[in-house]
Amino acid sequence: MTDDRVDFASMLASRLCHDLLSPVGAFANGLELLADEKDPAMRERCFELLEQSARTSANKLKFFRLAFGSAGGFGELVPADEAKSAIQGIIGDRAIDLNWMIGTDPLPKPAVKIILNLSLLLVDALVRGGRLDVGCEKQGEAIEIALHVEAERIFLDGDVETILKDGEGASEMTSRTAPAVLVQAVAAQNGGTVMLARETSTSLLVGAVLRGRE
Repeated sequence: MTDDRVDFASMLASRLCHDLLSPVGAFANGLELLADEKDPAMRERCFELLEQSARTSANKLKFFRLAFGSAGGFGELVPADEAKSAIQGIIGDRAIDLNWMIGTDPLPKPAVKIILNLSLLLVDALVRGGRLDVGCEKQGEAIEIALHVEAERIFLDGDVETILKDGEGASEMTSRTAPAVLVQAVAAQNGGTVMLARETSTSLLVGAVLRGRE
């Protein structure tokens, strides 16, 4: 295995651990509080926090299984609702409206990986909320993917934007940029291309076209 592949796997693992640390840590803290708490009202509040932390952890694991892993239980096609549910899970209670413009037909795994990793990057960019539009359709032998965000401010990491526009080697690979590198790698593996366009300061379009596995 090359050093680049080891580094890539390490960066994806770092991103996964970083995102899981907060809800898992909150779960552990809740258990400690529950062990010492005697007041019924406070114990009920502890159970609510534990339930929230467990749900958040489960949602993130479900998302990363599809976005980073092999998702072996689905074969070559993934139900569209599974991808939608995974994105809703990472949005959580943030002020982000998801506009899902994909039908009920199952999606190829490469398309799902690109949709989820782009969604992860764009959700991170909507720190003050906004709208996320997700579309995917088949055009002949090609699959076209498009994600669009609108918000008062869009805080997309500069290195992430560079990688999405210019390729995986255009900027340093870190745990922040690893999902963008994965998008480029999956697109290249499937004879595709990735594109990004800032339409205005409040609007951003990013997508990919897949033409078949190389």
